[in-house]
Amino acid sequence: MAQLGKGKLNYRCPSCFMRDLDIDMFYNKDTKIYSCIRCQYRGTEEDVLAKNEMVRFRYGAMNKRFDKFDFD
Repeated sequence: MAQLGKGKLNYRCPSCFMRDLDIDMFYNKDTKIYSCIRCQYRGTEEDVLAKNEMVRFRYGAMNKRFDKFDFD
């Protein structure tokens, strides 16, 4: 998704991203908390980055071809 304006980078919501939805999160400067507009997920930047790494693990072998001989 495109990000409007210059400012803090928008992150994807990890909860929505696990369900194959690409939703940007809103950042609250006062509380330094990211929140999703679609679901109820809220978290700090470190929490969002850690959970997004877990989601990337899911797609780690997406471009790898597995043959029947790989499982013997």
